[in-house]
Amino acid sequence: MNTQKLQSFETIGVLGFGLTGVSAARFLLAQDLQPIVIDTRATPPGVEAAADITQACETYFGPLQIEHLLQCDLLIVSPGIDRRDPVIAMADDAGVKMISDVELFAWFATKPMIGITGSNGKSTVTALCGHILKNVGMQPLLIGNIGMPVLDALLADAPAHDCYVLELSSFQLELVDSLVLNAATILNISADHLDRYDDERAYERAKQRIYAHAQTCVWNRDDSATRPITIQPRVQHVSFGQADAAKGFGLLRQDEDFYLTFNNKPLLACSDLPLAGIHNWLNIQAALALVKSFGVDVIEAVTALQGYRALPHRCEVVAEHEQVIWIDDSKGTNPGAAIAAIEGLRPATKGKLILIMGGDAKGADLSVLQPVLNSHVDVLITLGRDGDKIAALKPQSRPVQTLNEAVAYAAQQASAGAVVLLSPACASLDMFKNYQDRGQQFRTAVEAWYASH
Repeated sequence: MNTQKLQSFETIGVLGFGLTGVSAARFLLAQDLQPIVIDTRATPPGVEAAADITQACETYFGPLQIEHLLQCDLLIVSPGIDRRDPVIAMADDAGVKMISDVELFAWFATKPMIGITGSNGKSTVTALCGHILKNVGMQPLLIGNIGMPVLDALLADAPAHDCYVLELSSFQLELVDSLVLNAATILNISADHLDRYDDERAYERAKQRIYAHAQTCVWNRDDSATRPITIQPRVQHVSFGQADAAKGFGLLRQDEDFYLTFNNKPLLACSDLPLAGIHNWLNIQAALALVKSFGVDVIEAVTALQGYRALPHRCEVVAEHEQVIWIDDSKGTNPGAAIAAIEGLRPATKGKLILIMGGDAKGADLSVLQPVLNSHVDVLITLGRDGDKIAALKPQSRPVQTLNEAVAYAAQQASAGAVVLLSPACASLDMFKNYQDRGQQFRTAVEAWYASH
C-alpha cells in the first residue's frame, strides 16, 4: 500500500496523543494528510511535546464523543487505548476501520525486518539482535516498544539503516494484519495485562498475530503457548529452550557448567556469555535464531555477542559489596518475569537468594509465585500495595514499608555468595513514578547502605 492508497480514506483520525499518536500524526502530515487528533485526556502528553501538530490538526481532547469517531473512516489507535471502551466499540460496530501505527508502518516499510514479542525479555532480545547485527556490519534500527515509534523510522530524518528490529507488545499487535517479517518470535507467555484482556486466551491470540506473515517462526520449546497455532506452508521453524536440546538452540549441562548448543553441538560455555541466568541464555538463543534469518552465520553471531551489556533494570548488576551481588530487575513487572529471573539466577547463586518483591499486581494471579518462592528463595521481603498478598505465599516473609527498609533488611541477611534480587512481579505506580524510578531508588538505597555501614 502507498500514499495514494492511504489518501483514499476521506477522514483519518489518530486516537491517543502520546508518543505513538504524535508519531502517527506527524507521519500523516508528512504525507500531506491532515488527521483529526483525539484523546481521552484533557491535556494529553502530545499537547506540549508537539504543539506544531495541534496547531495543524483538528483536535478533540477529553471524554470520548461517538460523533468524533464516526466522522473517521480510518482510525489509528494508540496501544494505550482499551478498545473495549463502549464508545470505541460502537465506532467499531459502525464500521470505522481501526489499525495500529505498526499496521500503517507495514503498509510503507520496504526494508527487511524481524519482530519480537512475549511477556518477558522483549527489550533484551531486541537489544541483543541490534548488537549482533551491528557487529557483523549491518545497520539495524531498533523500533517499536523499545523506544522509537515505528512511523518515525519512515521519516526523512531517521538514522541510516538497512533493516529493522521491532519490539512489539500485545497491544500493538491487536490491530496488525499486514506485517511481513523475515523472522518473528514469541519468547514466552505468562499472565499479564489482564486488566486489558478478558482472559489469558485473548492475550495469547494477540501475541500469535506476529507469526501471520513471518518467513521464519522462532518459538520456545519450554512454553507451548509460543508455538505457532497455524502452520503456514514454506515457513521455516526454529526453536529454542532447555528441553530437547537436539532441536534448534538449547542448553547442555555438564556437572555445574552450562553450554549453549545448536542442533545439540556445543557453541560456547554459558559462563562466557555476556548475560547471567538461564532466562537470559534463552534470550540469547532467541536472538541468534532471529538474526540467522538475515543470513548471519551462527558462529559469527555468537562471536558478535561480545561486548554486550545488560539493559538497565533488566537483571542488571548494580553493586557488589563483600561478595554480595545486588541485581536490579525492576522491569520484572509481572509474575512470569519474576519467576524467570529467580529460576535463571538460582543455579549460579552459591549463597542465599534474597528477593525483594511487591507493588501493584494489576489483577495478576500471584499464586503462581508460590512454588518458586518456597523452593528457590531463601529470604523474601515484600512491599507495596500487594506486598502482603505475596508475603502470605511464603512462611517467615518480611513485609516492609519502604524500599530503603527492604535494602537494609536484605543487607543484614546477606553473607558472602548471596544474591539480592529486586524483581517485583508487580507494576511500580503505587509507590514510584515508573519502573525506572524504582530501579534507580534501589541502586541509591544500596549505595547509601554501604556508605553508612
